[in-house]
Amino acid sequence: MSETEMSEPKVVESCDVDLFVIGGGSGGVRAARIAAGHGAKVMLAEEYRVGGTCVIRGCVPKKLMVYAGRFTDEFEDAAGFGWRLEKPSFDWAALKRSRDAEVARLEAIYGRNLAGAGVEVVADRAVIEDPHTVRLVGADRTVRARFILIATGATPVREPLIPGAELAIDSNGVFELERQPERILVVGGGYIAVEFAGVFASLGSRTTLLHRGASLLRGFDPEIAAALGEAYAKRMDLRLEQTVERLERDGTAIRATLSGGESLTVDCVLVATGRRPNVAGLGLERVGIDLDARGAIPVEADSRTKVPSIYAVGDVNGRAALTPVAIREGHAFADTVFGHKPWCVDHRLIATAVFSTPEIGVIGHNEDVARRCYEAVDVYKASFRPMKATLSGRDERVIMKVLVDRASDRVVGVHVLGPDAGEIIQAVGIAVTMGATKADFDRTIAVHPTLGEELVTMRTPFVVKHPVGVG
Repeated sequence: MSETEMSEPKVVESCDVDLFVIGGGSGGVRAARIAAGHGAKVMLAEEYRVGGTCVIRGCVPKKLMVYAGRFTDEFEDAAGFGWRLEKPSFDWAALKRSRDAEVARLEAIYGRNLAGAGVEVVADRAVIEDPHTVRLVGADRTVRARFILIATGATPVREPLIPGAELAIDSNGVFELERQPERILVVGGGYIAVEFAGVFASLGSRTTLLHRGASLLRGFDPEIAAALGEAYAKRMDLRLEQTVERLERDGTAIRATLSGGESLTVDCVLVATGRRPNVAGLGLERVGIDLDARGAIPVEADSRTKVPSIYAVGDVNGRAALTPVAIREGHAFADTVFGHKPWCVDHRLIATAVFSTPEIGVIGHNEDVARRCYEAVDVYKASFRPMKATLSGRDERVIMKVLVDRASDRVVGVHVLGPDAGEIIQAVGIAVTMGATKADFDRTIAVHPTLGEELVTMRTPFVVKHPVGVG
């Protein structure tokens, strides 16, 4: 590759590679492959397993477990549709074997794809020595690179630290459990906590979900978060505005003392109170990169750090801790630096899903934020029983909200709670990203009978009790 094809500030002599990627997760792998495709010589270091959090210990294995849990409802619903089934039983070990085999298969595919692109993969820990040098710790050798990309993701935290915290597991530990806990306490109220609490409850574990806040899923639309709380209260022991004071061993079990003085005896405690950028021991201080207040690496719109030769993509930069965002940032970096095709990721509209049961899909503002951002907001809402529940008898509701900026008629937020919400929001996200208006939704012919048709058949704004435009 010629020097003019690389957007670097100056020529660096005696480099071993054009790009050194630290971290083999989704963002790092995408950047490495695209850069190699543009002709760059690329080396990638991963100290654990290629695939990162999403493939190895996150999105993929977690959703496989979500699917497993949802069969409980499917078996129960079947009776309403005329099926007569013997009482089913669940085998945790069988699920673990199948799940782990699928993860290994995907990991192998990632490795083959990197090799096919010409990327050299090193199973080692890499740390930064200077703006153009990394050291492979295990091999005790250095590699010179024109550019360094940090793609080390995030790591679970167990906070606040309490006496006996070592008795708990984090989200990584879930995938190492050899046996299903009969009783489990899940601590936290975000994505990870609600998803795993839903999994364990659905699989038959006596589940307690405990969160210090007044509602689950901080930052989500309050109405959607409240509806999830109501649904979870029927599926498990949901405790809000409580904390764990200490954990103690009680024979083979664990006794958790709560903030109100009550104690719970469980077989497993899962602390899922958040994740922080994985930067420990990376050597950032050697190149003068300071972390922001959240512990993330500050970057410009193009993912460049304050050091011109060092970039950071994905969870480690703290912009949006979502796998598709890391992939897009990695792709944009490689195209910009090595492909002579500069572009930046637009972080303003990101569709996302929470694989709770019921599921949640979201794009755009929640209602509170929309009212602060726009002078007048029209809110369209629908709440109904899904068609499937009419025969199964399940006590289940679907909630949909469409938020519209009245001045422009543009849709600025869509929120769905119910079956297949993630699939629905992916399709809706295309329209919202393109700037669809409520009139565009209205002139779209519905697909009947579906859940999603409600999004294009809502005609009358919901009348709020406080003046429109007041947050």
